[in-house]
Amino acid sequence: AAAALVRRSIAAKEAFLVQRALRATAAARRKGLLKEDEVGAFAGKAIGDGSPLKASLDAALPQGDASMGEDGGEAAEAAEPAEALPEVDAYVALCGVTALIDAGKVEQARSLVTDVVQWLQSSVNRRTMDVLASRLYFYYSLAHEKLGRLAEIRPTLLALHRSAAVRHDESGQEMLVNLLLRNYLHYSLYDQAEKLRAQVEQGSGGQGSNQQLCRYMFYMGRVRAVALEYSEAKECLQQALRKAPQAGALGFRAACNKWLVVVQLLLGEVPERSVFRQEGLQAALEPYYRLAFAVRQGDVQEFEAAAAANVRVFQRDRVHNLIVRLHRTVLRTGLRNLSLAYSRISIADAAAKLGLSDADAEDAEFIVAKVIRDGGIDARIDRATGTIISSETAGVYDPAEPQ
Repeated sequence: AAAALVRRSIAAKEAFLVQRALRATAAARRKGLLKEDEVGAFAGKAIGDGSPLKASLDAALPQGDASMGEDGGEAAEAAEPAEALPEVDAYVALCGVTALIDAGKVEQARSLVTDVVQWLQSSVNRRTMDVLASRLYFYYSLAHEKLGRLAEIRPTLLALHRSAAVRHDESGQEMLVNLLLRNYLHYSLYDQAEKLRAQVEQGSGGQGSNQQLCRYMFYMGRVRAVALEYSEAKECLQQALRKAPQAGALGFRAACNKWLVVVQLLLGEVPERSVFRQEGLQAALEPYYRLAFAVRQGDVQEFEAAAAANVRVFQRDRVHNLIVRLHRTVLRTGLRNLSLAYSRISIADAAAKLGLSDADAEDAEFIVAKVIRDGGIDARIDRATGTIISSETAGVYDPAEPQ
């Protein structure tokens, strides 16, 4: 049983037993065995009257006679008196918070996990508690995020991270760095997120946990993309995708792919078609496929239509500001196609073929000049005639001397 594993881990001082207990709890949760009344009955038998969490658990969870089932077994096991351990109290609280969130009772879960975090912060300093505490920090942030109250817990998360650093709590540091990054990015505080990244120790942010490393690289990719560091953003997002589970985690993989597609387009690269055909991700990536198609064709009108039709999707995914930057990439691609097709074309005709709006058409000469200066096309502007003259491309095998 999971509670027995927690007690064994304390006696043997082996942290992997706590991980095994958490995996057993996750399996019971997937089977639907982690219900409120069952966890309430478990808490009533496993938590002693002297526990500091007794009142909070009794107020949040219903008291029932059900057990957690054969796979859990905690209620039957807890019938025998056992030594009071804070790790067991934290494990029971973790089960209670998870059951409440699954049942949709987010406010009750928030109240319970807030009491637990305050207890951990004020009176618990045991390395055997680190793994359980990090999970409780996650649900502490999740409950507040679901209620739209993430800003309230930012000072608490910072204080918890300082304490974890002083105590050399690696799992706590990994979790709290990611929770702080998510908190900052939720409110678009990219400067604060970058300052946090610069101040945390090398190796923080998930080096010990593959799951935490995936999240850390994803958040760093977002920060780099907003800071115009597209190459670094691409590396971070690709690393997050490589380390993410390939059989599940569809939401995380979809979010990574969305940001990666936009970053690749900003770099002037065209994502492969197979990216948009991944099983389970086709519907989520459909707006980004239309966007990539418009950028590849250099069609300004098609790009603006795709951006306008899916503006709510891009705002929800928090990539709308990057989509606005893509307008310049579309113009560069369109001008490159025109320079290959025409050796000489008037600026007015180029603006018409690109489908520029009236405001952009008036500034078409400046747009073309900037693309030429940036090396997007090999051409020059004849101001006397108002035309774009493409440079002749010499053949690779043409001789340098006359024959």
